[in-house]
Amino acid sequence: MGRLSTHVLDTANGCPAGGMQVRLLRLQADGSTQELRRLTLNEDGRTDGGPLLEGEALQRGRYRLVFSVAPYFRARGTAMPEVPFVDEVPLDFGIDDPGAHYHVPLLVSPWSFSTYRGS
Repeated sequence: MGRLSTHVLDTANGCPAGGMQVRLLRLQADGSTQELRRLTLNEDGRTDGGPLLEGEALQRGRYRLVFSVAPYFRARGTAMPEVPFVDEVPLDFGIDDPGAHYHVPLLVSPWSFSTYRGS
């Protein structure tokens, strides 16, 4: 059974990004988006209640995760410029095999971010 999951690590503070807001969107062929989920990451920087999508809900196509980075760091008391360098991080990715596990981790600080297809 396929599934989609995420995990966010705060590299500035060396901890999971618990409390970060995340949105999951499906990108439509006509360029529009459909919001599938809006959630807050738990203390481990992961989603509560299992994967973002799994089983029949995980379909072949294009998706976007939007991570609210600047609000997370401001809530932690991080000194940031009025106009943050990294505000929201949108990650576009494709699901080709709905039967596979797609894990989308994010490593983030107020000044940089990195992602990869995890396991």
